[in-house]
Amino acid sequence: MTTAKSCWLLKSEPDTYSFDDLMRDGETLWDGVRNAQAANNLRAMAVGDPALFYHSGAGPGVVGLAEVSAPACPDPGDASGRFVAIRIRPVRRLARPVSLADIKAQPGLAGMALVRQGRLSVSPVSAEEWALILQMAGT
Repeated sequence: MTTAKSCWLLKSEPDTYSFDDLMRDGETLWDGVRNAQAANNLRAMAVGDPALFYHSGAGPGVVGLAEVSAPACPDPGDASGRFVAIRIRPVRRLARPVSLADIKAQPGLAGMALVRQGRLSVSPVSAEEWALILQMAGT
């Protein structure tokens, strides 16, 4: 990862769309985001930006890495035209998933948006947070 890129975290319920689904599909439209702050984060993403793929719900945690493959475009499911979607593709599965409990137990991640704003489905990740998550994952 280069320091010039912004890093992100994308949350999905694994029974709705999992990292395995992304690996199988090779690319997907990341749509359906209706929170204004999360939508602004989608608008800020650039092609090539890396993202942590986070399974929410039961056994939450970071399970894989993805990358933005197309910039924000109108969300086809939003009749109001206010919300956007992006395209992402998989990069690789993490050697070890990093659980939410492990993230919360790590002092260096206390300021992470995932910890501070747990319901936000798309959030920025600092370069330091990114490096620490990858270290915890054995990557």
